[in-house]
Amino acid sequence: MEAYVKSELHRGIATIEFFHPQSNALPSSLLKELAAAITHAGEDPDTKVIILRSGGDKAFCAGALFDELVAIRNEKEGLQFFSGFAHVINAMRTCPKIIIGRIHGRCVGGGVGLAASVDYAVATEKAEVKLSELTVGIGPFVVGPAVERKIGMSAYSQLAIDAGMWRSADWARRKGLFAELHPTTEDMDESISRLSDFLAHCSPNAMAEMKKVFWQGTEHWDKLLMERASISGRLVLSDFTRQAIEKFKSKKN
Repeated sequence: MEAYVKSELHRGIATIEFFHPQSNALPSSLLKELAAAITHAGEDPDTKVIILRSGGDKAFCAGALFDELVAIRNEKEGLQFFSGFAHVINAMRTCPKIIIGRIHGRCVGGGVGLAASVDYAVATEKAEVKLSELTVGIGPFVVGPAVERKIGMSAYSQLAIDAGMWRSADWARRKGLFAELHPTTEDMDESISRLSDFLAHCSPNAMAEMKKVFWQGTEHWDKLLMERASISGRLVLSDFTRQAIEKFKSKKN
């Protein structure tokens, strides 16, 4: 199947879905489409609430696409790639609509950043999380502010330092990354349907004002996340990173 980002609006509920055959990894093209879709839904007066989800039934999101990472040749290209994650996070941050995240499976790296950037994450017990960036010589610099904002510096630093360890969905719920945890996708979808229908009938103005309060203190993120993207864009050029990614890819093959 080919990668895609698609949007659907039904009774005031906009559902944005992304997919990539490599565990829903995010190349720069999908990041650009995803940011645009979120911005469009936020500006659409017919949209009352947004659901962000990914396709398939395995990983929610594997983060950056390794094939694209190893193809980066200079700091400018590195900045351009990692700024894609910055634009998606900032699109969710500035969107005046409440965004519900449907987290059906594992989240890695940038996937944890997406889960942290929605306003209300509903997950299954299979939704383990890992910030794996340090294992390939980078660091969760771009998604870091979003993750720290949601779960605090202590829990964020645990994820960032022990980069090879999966944390359970229950750990993520207890730390505040997930608002709800369900044993099955059916239970998760039922809860999302109930909540999204409720919010679709709430005051758009009240929710927009609530959203401003939730994200208060992040007004400088347009600049901050680009600065963080520059750090990742520089580090990704190292021999350590290229060798680590190639080693990881060879294990998968």
